[in-house]
Amino acid sequence: MKLYLVRHGDAVPESENPDRPLSEKGNADVRTIAAFIARSGGRVARVIHSGRARAHETAVLFADVIGPGKMVEEAESGLGPNEPTELLARVADAMEEDLMIVGHDPFMTRMISRLAADDENAGIVTLEPGSVACLERGADGGTWTINWIVGPTLLGR
Repeated sequence: MKLYLVRHGDAVPESENPDRPLSEKGNADVRTIAAFIARSGGRVARVIHSGRARAHETAVLFADVIGPGKMVEEAESGLGPNEPTELLARVADAMEEDLMIVGHDPFMTRMISRLAADDENAGIVTLEPGSVACLERGADGGTWTINWIVGPTLLGR
């Protein structure tokens, strides 16, 4: 199983729009990353997001490209920037199909550290806005490894 953990794309400042939707740059970055993942064969069965405008817009852009025909779902809770990682860790351990989760930092970097190093404070990665980390569960069904991480800077954005 593959788990794609996504930090939402670049958002407009709160002073410009309190809902903080994606900026033009964020929209373009996410489209570029989604196309790159699609060309690499990435597909997901579900896309779940935090419910905030920037995460929802990011989720829809990814779903259109790597999850065509799939519903974009809003998480009831558990994906905010400072939420504990326990809930998502349980979801990840129970998943039966490839899944994409779109949320915020520092939650996403803590989640990656929790799954890959069994310590959410390990600080093993940083994610710029619009980045995706692909983790894969081992054959033993419990251990997770980081397959790859891609972000806008890596793709020249």
